[in-house]
Amino acid sequence: MTHSNKRKLEYHTPSKISVAPVYMAGQRDSGACDGLSLPGQHPFTRGVYNDMYRGRLWTMRLYAGFGSARESNQRYQKLIASGGTGLSVAFDLPTQMGFDSDDPRARGEVGKAGVAIDSLEDIEILFDGIDFSRVSTSMTINATAAVLLAMYIAAAEKKGIAATELKGTIQNDLLKEYVARGTYIYPVRESLRIITDIFAFCKQRVPKWNTISISGYHIREAGSSAVQEVAFTLANGLAYVKAALDAGLKVDEFAPNLSFFFNAHNYFFEEVAKFRAARRLWAKLMRERFGANDRSCQLKFHTQTGGSTLTAQQIDNNVVRVAYQALSAVLGGTQSLHTNSRDEALALPTEQSAMIALRTQQILAHETGVTDTADPLAGSYFVESLTDEIEKRAMEYITKIDEMGGAVKAVESGYMQREIQSAAYEYQKSLEQKDRTVVGVNDYVLTEKIKPPILKVDEGIAAEQIKRLATLKGRRDNHQVKKALAAVRQAASGTENLMPVIYEAVKCYTTLGEISLTLREVFGEYRESPRP
Repeated sequence: MTHSNKRKLEYHTPSKISVAPVYMAGQRDSGACDGLSLPGQHPFTRGVYNDMYRGRLWTMRLYAGFGSARESNQRYQKLIASGGTGLSVAFDLPTQMGFDSDDPRARGEVGKAGVAIDSLEDIEILFDGIDFSRVSTSMTINATAAVLLAMYIAAAEKKGIAATELKGTIQNDLLKEYVARGTYIYPVRESLRIITDIFAFCKQRVPKWNTISISGYHIREAGSSAVQEVAFTLANGLAYVKAALDAGLKVDEFAPNLSFFFNAHNYFFEEVAKFRAARRLWAKLMRERFGANDRSCQLKFHTQTGGSTLTAQQIDNNVVRVAYQALSAVLGGTQSLHTNSRDEALALPTEQSAMIALRTQQILAHETGVTDTADPLAGSYFVESLTDEIEKRAMEYITKIDEMGGAVKAVESGYMQREIQSAAYEYQKSLEQKDRTVVGVNDYVLTEKIKPPILKVDEGIAAEQIKRLATLKGRRDNHQVKKALAAVRQAASGTENLMPVIYEAVKCYTTLGEISLTLREVFGEYRESPRP
């Protein structure tokens, strides 16, 4: 084991905010003075509900999905039986990219990074025995979100559960895909059209559904700072609001169903302050720019502990990292939480690791006392100072993005991407120079090799999925499928809302790949231009 006790000359957060030796009452420097407003009151710095977790705990989501729909269903059943209150579905890469399992481009990836979904039949199997009316479902899906949501609604209605009763979230955030993640299909403007079509459809048909989860998580995973995570996420959110207004929607009709998705990283106090600052800044922007009511100003968010902070070395250390990250999310006022499993730097989580991740949340909720009062860190000189500074610096970024013409222009020009790349480089350099310590990686290293058990997806999954898909295509009404795809093509070529025709298409077991291919033919595909 090696380690060093190198003393720092300067202390600062990963966002390069200087940290003083001690904080006093007069060190708040932005003049925001909203940090101690009551929870549940504008600008919601201290939380979106007046009693926060005394009234209701956050939704405990476990992100799961692998192999076939049947295998994933078995994992879901166990998680629900063990006290999970929400499902968060991971889809494999072909599903995310709009390819059926029998597409040559799906080869080698079917069921690997999540569950393979080709048709309504797979969704029916995935949620077999699960009460749609009792479970809140989050689907981490973007380019094909419209298709997956339509399948979910159709599966629920086949069980006799009205769409008006469904609760959950689709990620549906394409701007961050161009910035940080890469699972996009269509050009930017066409993607925005699909997103606003979903807003309009759900306003009428699925009013309890969160129609977008505007994601800072993947921006942070790509290497951004906490300040950039707040700034770029809120800038993207403003772009979605503007697109919806341009499409004829009224702000208070759709904005209450916007949700956000943030990362919980390692620097504890900066993370708590980040959540508080994001809530306050969003409330101010929505009120000042769009005249939104209080419900529309509430920034409600899901948090996932930082995937990029997990280490392949000494994986049990990840249990500790995840616990502290989860604590920062709760002290920051999250509405739902996913705790990563200790072995996810190596593979999809084993059942035992997923259970430890769930128990981490339950211990936090029921044994620590942190849920007994709203915003327990309010009034901390350090936390309030960090909240002010993050808000100020995030607003400086948003102002610069406004001057460029908004988030869409900033994405198309590569501005956000370059800023994130620069921050990622600086952070990596700090690790390699040991300015920051990662236990077990660049310090406190063990020489002996440890081989933990990891989950391996059965290689026969793909062959079985392709076989089932061929059977489905042989027995469905292919004349109806052809008509449904023609309707999708016509709607895409015009201006009508795409969701109703996609919904009719999935009901007759048109596949995700068939619908996506039709939209590709009309919209084209996004191709990123090389940039210096």
